[in-house]
Amino acid sequence: MFIETENEDSPISNQNNMVNMKVDMNNSEIENEIKRCIDIEAAAIGKLKNGLDMDTAVNIVRLIGDCKGRIVLTGCGTSAMAARKIAHTLNCIERPALFLTPSDAVHGALGVLREGDLLILISKGGNTSELLPLLSAGKTKRVRTVAVTENPDSVLGKESDICLKIKVDAEPCRFNMLATASTLAVISAFDAICIALMQYTNYTREQFAVIHPGGAVGDRLLGKVK
Repeated sequence: MFIETENEDSPISNQNNMVNMKVDMNNSEIENEIKRCIDIEAAAIGKLKNGLDMDTAVNIVRLIGDCKGRIVLTGCGTSAMAARKIAHTLNCIERPALFLTPSDAVHGALGVLREGDLLILISKGGNTSELLPLLSAGKTKRVRTVAVTENPDSVLGKESDICLKIKVDAEPCRFNMLATASTLAVISAFDAICIALMQYTNYTREQFAVIHPGGAVGDRLLGKVK
């Protein structure tokens, strides 16, 4: 039986060599890289207070607080992870929210949208092709739309009813591509929006205790621990 072996110059061989190649870093260098990342991400969040358009952020608080329907969030890749986290936080303060998977949306799941809902589309570049059909369907179904992007001149930025620009100076990775600081900035901005919503809707500790009886938080809310 003849078994073909990889040629050293083949694309597969070269790719494996790239994957397995490691940089000889000592513990101090690894520690410095970790600290460098944390510094960059902390700086990105620190700049949000003066970097966000507060008129737009306040408008979003009012839109979510006064929404009679559901808050539907969507995004792809790392933006999807941010959208899922934001949806969970909104549910924790009794602003009914859900995450809509873009691939499922265009195969019938867009039926979840109703007039009176609010659709929030998160895309770093603002031109994510998978989200464009959702934006179009939202408009057809008379759903208010909010784009969260670093590029207000993008398709989502221009075509949505509201655009919240969230842009960081740089990502920590050496390629300036892996969405880490930018993702944290989006999550941080919506954490702030959710905390403001708790005041805007007069959300009470008693309400929180009803929907969060589990875990250490539930124990504190129910007076089981001090």
